[in-house]
Amino acid sequence: MADEKNEGVLARWGEGLKAKSSSLKAKVVELLRKTKKLAKDDPRRIVHSFKVGLAITLVSLFYYFEPLYDGLGASAMWAVLTVVVVFEFSVGATLGRGLNRVLATSLAASLGFGAHFLADLAGDKAQPVILSLSVFFFATITTFIRFFPRIKARYDYGFLIFILTFCLVSVSGYRDDEILQVAYRRALTILLGTFIAILICLFICPVWAGDDLHSLVSNNIQLLANFLQGFGVQYSNESKEDELLEGCKSVLTSRQTEESLVNFARWEPRHGPFKFRHPWKQYQKIGSLTRQCAYRLESLNNYLVTETQTPLHIRDRLMKSCSKMSIESSNALEDIASDLRTMTQPTFPNPHIEKSKAAMKDLKAALKIGPGDGDIDLLEIVPIATVASLLIDTISCIEKIAESVGELGSLANFKCVEAGKSSDLELEQEHQKLPTSAIVNDHCHVVIVD
Repeated sequence: MADEKNEGVLARWGEGLKAKSSSLKAKVVELLRKTKKLAKDDPRRIVHSFKVGLAITLVSLFYYFEPLYDGLGASAMWAVLTVVVVFEFSVGATLGRGLNRVLATSLAASLGFGAHFLADLAGDKAQPVILSLSVFFFATITTFIRFFPRIKARYDYGFLIFILTFCLVSVSGYRDDEILQVAYRRALTILLGTFIAILICLFICPVWAGDDLHSLVSNNIQLLANFLQGFGVQYSNESKEDELLEGCKSVLTSRQTEESLVNFARWEPRHGPFKFRHPWKQYQKIGSLTRQCAYRLESLNNYLVTETQTPLHIRDRLMKSCSKMSIESSNALEDIASDLRTMTQPTFPNPHIEKSKAAMKDLKAALKIGPGDGDIDLLEIVPIATVASLLIDTISCIEKIAESVGELGSLANFKCVEAGKSSDLELEQEHQKLPTSAIVNDHCHVVIVD
């Protein structure tokens, strides 16, 4: 009897162990699948991981080798910490953090030593009072300055490091007589760590935030063009199927990414087709207009999938104009995206926008209800009239996007392509379909016309 009971317990344990083993195996497989997808979406992530590992290994040599350690002492660990907090994915982000850290550390160390020197002159009793007042003053002023939007966007990390370093130097100097030597060693190791991080990030497979921003904005415009193209085809076919909004939604959620890339790109030196003082702020304006257009298209989709009881003869009268406006607007956005992607000056006026305006006039005329329309309930034509109104508003928004891209082309000296000429590269890029998860090209190409 006891043997049967033990066998039952062992059987239950075996089944439980088998179930846990199967669950663990499924989780490992899922983790491997997600890891593979993460690396496949953007292979630069793998390269970045190796670069960070290389940088940390190099700065660790200051701690391992006796001659280097004797010169820097325990402060060598600050070089490792600096690489960990400074090394970012893109060159601009790394340069911004690195320069912020170096400048903030140098300035704070100097002021901290100065505060310590003045406190020493005041005597032993007044020394802690002066140090406390100096810490209170600089910490309060620096924290308040961080609330300014422009300061917070570019220099927030620097001000944070300033507070930390000033407190470390001034306060620790009260108990440490070798304050000057300590400040010198920490500043030197931070400088070495920052230099190594920037050097590796800049010269080993660099990732430019400017390239990412340029591709993101142009691809967002292309996504809107794809949506309008599908909307025009569906509307002309009177389809009631749900329109996929993934591309449009990704445009609506791209604001934070754009702002970060603009801030990072402004730190970057001249690279590729992007010259020094490239008008990166103009990309924010284009992105803002693109999102305004995306909001209208999202509303447009809501009316497309809504069942309506619009009279058939009214719907037929508006269908052709709406479809033409959608398709021409899509073609206009494709031209704008191609011009931005290949960095060529857009043509004005855009022929597709002009055709859209012509279709808009026809649509406005078709919206007028005449005596021949009979007794029509106005509530029945509200949805389709709203669709027409949103399309008209979308054309105005597309025209503003084209003007903003033209301003960018003038400020950045985009190449001008003669009428009737186009490069094979432009045609290739125009037909290339980029995945939404990998929004950045490895290189930014320029169309050169002889």
